[in-house]
Amino acid sequence: MRNLITDVAGITVGCADDPRLASGVTVALFDEPAVASVSVSGGAPAGRDLECLAPDARIDKVDAILFSGGSGFGLDAASGAQAFLRERGRGYAIGGALVPLVPQAICFDLLNGGNKDWGRYPPYREIAYAACELAGVRASAPPRSTSRAGRARLAPEPRPAMWSGRSPSSTRSARR
Repeated sequence: MRNLITDVAGITVGCADDPRLASGVTVALFDEPAVASVSVSGGAPAGRDLECLAPDARIDKVDAILFSGGSGFGLDAASGAQAFLRERGRGYAIGGALVPLVPQAICFDLLNGGNKDWGRYPPYREIAYAACELAGVRASAPPRSTSRAGRARLAPEPRPAMWSGRSPSSTRSARR
């Protein structure tokens, strides 16, 4: 037991990034559809299918939760996780179609120095698919400064921090 989310039976986590982009995706895949919830806060929150997590939503379980960098451009990442899950027969059945439910939150990392000149379409869908393929592969050590789901610059003198697994914006979080 390492006191990580991956210690919970039925959850696998995958991370993939593009070093040139200086951004990436983290996905939590559930072995079986799972009940989840969200609290949205902050000055400019953004996400995809977060409404599925509301207590009064018709959908009561999701197949995965995804975090990506890229701000609004990163919202396409959930499509990569949906493709991965659908290929494996996962999803909410609607008639003859399967729709994997993958709520997603993004972080703003457009000004972190990475090359954001990706052409017509942002690369987050493919990065998310790669993160799903890597789910369950355990890293030998925690990341040194930032998560792969969006890279955040550290303040010149960061507050004391602790590693608690990969988070949506940074593995550095201030203790209160």
